[in-house]
Amino acid sequence: MEAPVVQVEVHVTNGLPQLSLVGLPEAAVKESKDRVRSALLSSGFQLPPKRITVNLAPADVPKQGSRYDLPIALGILLASGQLNTQLDLTKLEFIGELGLNGEVRRVDGILSAVLQAKQAGKTLIIPQDNLAEAAVIDGAEILAASHLLEVSAFLTASGELHSPQEMTSIDDKGWHYQEDIADIQGQFQAKRVLELCAAGGHSLLMVGPPGSGKSMLASRLITLLPDLTQQQAIEVAVIRSLAGKPVNGQDFFKRMLVHPHHTATAPAMVGGGSGATAKPGALSLAHHSVLFLDELTEFNRNVLEALREPLETKRVEISRVNQQVSYPADVQLVCATNPSPSGFFSDDPLGRCTDTPEQINRYLKKISGPLLDRIDCHLEVSPVEFQHLSQTAKASGETSVEVKERVIDCQQRQWNRQGKLNAKLTPQELNELVQPDDASLALLEKSVNQLGMSARSYHKVLRVALSLADMAKDDVVSIKHIAEALSYRKLDKLS
Repeated sequence: MEAPVVQVEVHVTNGLPQLSLVGLPEAAVKESKDRVRSALLSSGFQLPPKRITVNLAPADVPKQGSRYDLPIALGILLASGQLNTQLDLTKLEFIGELGLNGEVRRVDGILSAVLQAKQAGKTLIIPQDNLAEAAVIDGAEILAASHLLEVSAFLTASGELHSPQEMTSIDDKGWHYQEDIADIQGQFQAKRVLELCAAGGHSLLMVGPPGSGKSMLASRLITLLPDLTQQQAIEVAVIRSLAGKPVNGQDFFKRMLVHPHHTATAPAMVGGGSGATAKPGALSLAHHSVLFLDELTEFNRNVLEALREPLETKRVEISRVNQQVSYPADVQLVCATNPSPSGFFSDDPLGRCTDTPEQINRYLKKISGPLLDRIDCHLEVSPVEFQHLSQTAKASGETSVEVKERVIDCQQRQWNRQGKLNAKLTPQELNELVQPDDASLALLEKSVNQLGMSARSYHKVLRVALSLADMAKDDVVSIKHIAEALSYRKLDKLS
């Protein structure tokens, strides 16, 4: 997510009139010649009738996008003597696309550039439309312009640029989610598991018929999670800026629910796309948030397999011909699927499931064993009973605010004890914290043998059991915690 510094060098000499761009520019950068020419003429300047060479250094770094328009135009004006300044240009950086009328237009990925300029101790001149987005970075020296003439006036000390306005909405955490876990009627076990996953940072797979509330449950998980810290919020904002999806000030500290469609391709999921620089995918857009994969069995197998490594490493590595891009992807995965091709459980009381056991097994086998192995909790979600459906809104249980307070307390217990959430404990750390008694060991051995659990699944049971103990404020993981954790591994027999 770093923004490499690109120096724009301009040389004007006698010769046939020509504007050349060198330094590994891509199509959008090459097209800047026409935009810059028109912007200069529209702003009352001249394009010198000479040979103009623009070098984008370093030459081995691919240049993509229209962000170099503004510095190229300023370089031509300075090199041709149309613009003179007393300012120290080594302390300034410029970024922005130029319209044909000289307007300075917004660009994607502005936050990476702001962070780089802040680290280098330089002032960054950016488009006016990027100012609100860039203002989330505290301590950065930022000025904004809406037209090339404003920048030229600033350089000649005959005008001033816009400075960041106070983003009061950024510091105000008085916002709230419209969704609330109290909206969910019934589903008491599901809501307990949702709290468990929020408290320990665990991943979740929900299996249930259409209309049982799987999507509604997933959308309520983010309402139970603690607000993003300042550092986490900046990381999320930088990724979304690179993807061209800037964070609104009202949403700066909010967790996101990223919900890709089941027809999403592998590049859409993990990142990539055309061009030298890969764009962040759904995995990275869900960084420090929730990635919800509904209709899991309908996803392309290759797409699901591409998730395996990033879910373990919490990073996405994308290789290109000239460079390798790495994006963070510390996501909380939530998946949902129907229990059979017909959509219902095999023991449906109305007989709506017409599938054979072989068809059901083949359907669920679309979820590969290695991926299933990486999901902490498996939950069966049954249809809501009429007695709960008839309840009025908000009358079916605790609110998200009440549950969130318990989640924060539980997470704080984990941070104080081990400096991380239970879901991120290594096997060595887990063995030190969880020491099952003989009865628990016997139950674990029986379950491992019957379900064919892998070592990874075994450790996930211990992590979930530890979270259950933390929720109950128990200092020791007992057999009741182990037994409940094992009840959330029902699909291990499929892998």
